[in-house]
Amino acid sequence: MKRIVFLITLIASVLRSSAQVQVEASIDSIQIFVGEQVHVTLSATAKEQAKVEFPQFKPTEYITPGVEVLGAKELEAKEQDNGFVTRQMVYTMTSFDDTLYYIPPMKVKIDGKPYESKSLALKVLTIEVDTTNVDQFFGPKDVQDNPFQWSDWSLSFWLSVLMLVLLAAAYYFYLRLRDNKPIITHIRVVKRLLPHQKALQQIEQIKADKMVASENSKEYYTKLTDTIRKYIEERYGFSAMEMTSSEIIDHLMATQDESALSELRHLFLTADLVKFAKYSTLINENDANLVNAIDFINQTKLENEPQEETVKPQLSEEDQRSQKARRVLKSVITAIAVVCVALFGYVVYTLYLLLN
Repeated sequence: MKRIVFLITLIASVLRSSAQVQVEASIDSIQIFVGEQVHVTLSATAKEQAKVEFPQFKPTEYITPGVEVLGAKELEAKEQDNGFVTRQMVYTMTSFDDTLYYIPPMKVKIDGKPYESKSLALKVLTIEVDTTNVDQFFGPKDVQDNPFQWSDWSLSFWLSVLMLVLLAAAYYFYLRLRDNKPIITHIRVVKRLLPHQKALQQIEQIKADKMVASENSKEYYTKLTDTIRKYIEERYGFSAMEMTSSEIIDHLMATQDESALSELRHLFLTADLVKFAKYSTLINENDANLVNAIDFINQTKLENEPQEETVKPQLSEEDQRSQKARRVLKSVITAIAVVCVALFGYVVYTLYLLLN
């Protein structure tokens, strides 16, 4: 007995659930003229989780002979009571033959089970033309002269005025730019002497001045050591002119060996004794120190350095301000020119649209 009651309850619930599934079709107009469009709305009400498959038609496919389906659009689902949802698909149709059409039922699959809508009817009408009275038909009209409307031309007019004002301003800025004498700075490329070449020239000048045999040993050693200091400063890149002799030797120890610096150390020691201790030297000692200086230069010189130097002239503050002002004027003139070209193109395009 319990099994029979359970079976009856199950069958009733299934029937109640299936009874709530609905498929309906409606048409927004039952009659149209030839070539007009009509919309058929196909609705399916089912559980929210149910899989609903609407019929699909290709563009210009006939749903029935004489009625074409132009397209389809699915609308947003609408929630109903008891967890049901209504989904809708709108089909756009047309026909070019005047007759009464029977639109067959449309099938919708819900969870794989097909459901059919009701059938629809569509009456297509044609327009009656009285061909016996041709006088009532009129041919094409001539081109009419439309009245002038300022609202159509005002934008082009004011843009043209703005363009002329900008052109005048650009010409004024050009005159200012032209009347100002340009500052032309030339970058010169000059040949420069390498550090060892400068030092050897200065030593040759010391020899030419016969300072080796001079009684003024202090002046001789001052010029000789200054020449070596300048060479070391340019060659090694540290401030040798501001260092003591021992500090120079300590810096050179990082790049030169002890034997190469022994004669230079002796030269600096003799020079310090002459300048600060009034040490008297002999002529052969002066010659030896001169030779030692030349040997040091020849041993440490770099001959592969570039002998050309780019010389950029320095401008005064007034010249720099003038250059900045000229650059600003050029930028303003360029910007105005670009804006004027754009305005001219837009005005011409607007006039073309108005005149055609």
